[in-house]
Amino acid sequence: MDFLAIGHITKDLHPDGFTLGGTATYAALTAQRMGRKATILTRADPSIIRNGLYHGIDLHIRPSSRTTTFRNVYNDGHRIQFISEVADPITVEDIPSHWLAPKIVLLGPIAQEVDPRLAAAFSNSLVGVVPQGWLRSCDESGRVYPKPWENAQTVLRAARVLVLSEEDLGGDRSPLDMYIRHTEIVVLTESARGCTVYWRGRAYKIPPRPAKEVDPTGAGDVFTAAFLIRLDETGDPLAAARFANVVASFSVEAPGVTGIPTRQMVEDWLAHHST
Repeated sequence: MDFLAIGHITKDLHPDGFTLGGTATYAALTAQRMGRKATILTRADPSIIRNGLYHGIDLHIRPSSRTTTFRNVYNDGHRIQFISEVADPITVEDIPSHWLAPKIVLLGPIAQEVDPRLAAAFSNSLVGVVPQGWLRSCDESGRVYPKPWENAQTVLRAARVLVLSEEDLGGDRSPLDMYIRHTEIVVLTESARGCTVYWRGRAYKIPPRPAKEVDPTGAGDVFTAAFLIRLDETGDPLAAARFANVVASFSVEAPGVTGIPTRQMVEDWLAHHST
């Protein structure tokens, strides 16, 4: 098992119906297109899986009567989210006993569903975290809003990489210092401005690949999967961030998952834009 993504797959509503999304979906598809064998552990109503989206991905669905469902509204580059259903949680007990040491594990909660203890369940793996689902809750209308990350230290003591966005921080950068103290590598994604890598006591600005944005949904998840894969290959967080910036920039240039590039597209771009 090369790449294991853990988290809810989602129904992302739009005027014509819905598409399947969630961190686990975007990350696993990215891993697959980067040449890795991808696996997803999730909870959902199995009947929603259709159209071959997960072809070639080892999809393990723990049944749930509900599937986590979002509606995203974008206004001047800012996203407002509404959540109408949440599937059952994913716990340590849901991990099959033979899943001992995937090369890479990504914890991608989107609605408080991932058991924080899972971060320590893969001591022989490269563990990365996209914490957005631990950093948000919703009001009675279903509108999503930021909240403090209550189990941050439990997760970060066991994880090697944390990737989060400016949006995840909800305008409050004060928790970032604590995240940096407890995690070897922290990456703050900054949309069209690229990202900042916090590593070994320094901050490194990594410039973006210019993109013509069509749909930014899932870009941070695509970035994280690409970052972890390149970090596994090179051991260099700065090279991994540059690679991931390119992968994520391609992904926003088409709707949904359709913009996630192949490995060859990324390598060709990097070959012609070396620094």
